[in-house]
Amino acid sequence: MVTVAVDTSALMLPVEADVRLFEELERLLGDFECVAPRAVRDELAKLSDGAGEEAVAASVGADLADRCRTVEHDESYADDALVELADEFDYVVTNDGPLRGRVLDAGTPVIHIRGRNKLGISEP
Repeated sequence: MVTVAVDTSALMLPVEADVRLFEELERLLGDFECVAPRAVRDELAKLSDGAGEEAVAASVGADLADRCRTVEHDESYADDALVELADEFDYVVTNDGPLRGRVLDAGTPVIHIRGRNKLGISEP
């Protein structure tokens, strides 16, 4: 089965960009296992304590993260954790441009938003 790691921005896409995240991943990949690094869950919890649209998006993202297996790691920063763990996953899902570049440089394909509310794959 294909393993897909999600970052904070990916889990916030349903609110921020009207992307049906899990439906889009299924369209692209078929069956997949979703994983979220512990730092991603921590970042979503911190952001959801705020106010405004970002807090709402983070709260929805935290709920969506419950559909993912949590991966433990040594990094405290979510982006660093995803780069550190990238070779353990078939894909990393992110809407963060700098992180996308780092993951591609690490040799792992990236799934990101393409167009208005669809996802696409970039290969290293």
